[in-house]
Amino acid sequence: QVQLVESGGGLVQAGGSLRLSCAASGRTVSTYAMGWFRQAPGKEREFVALISWSGLYAYYTDSVKGRFTISRNNAKNTVYLQMNSLKPEDTAVYYCAVARVPTITTRPGVDEFDYWGQGTQVTVSS
Repeated sequence: QVQLVESGGGLVQAGGSLRLSCAASGRTVSTYAMGWFRQAPGKEREFVALISWSGLYAYYTDSVKGRFTISRNNAKNTVYLQMNSLKPEDTAVYYCAVARVPTITTRPGVDEFDYWGQGTQVTVSS
């Protein structure tokens, strides 16, 4: 079993930045791709970013390209999401997740991930 705990969410003004962290425990996740998803009220959970097991490959949804950066520290069993130039439409609960495979090279769906965190709220005011 893997437990994931997200942190770093909060309230920020448009144009600001936040850095989310996701710490894994229970067993190492260093050999699996990891991703970030988000869910706004009344909407389905949507993919945000993915990073391969090595950290060498990253994939983003179009709406966050150039603004968000995903990274990982396998020694700390942790994945990060640096979010810059935040917009009100980025407001959502953000979840991290562990994939079933080391690398995913296409836009992933939620069913490709086995473990999920409890989420952290990000609110961007205009």
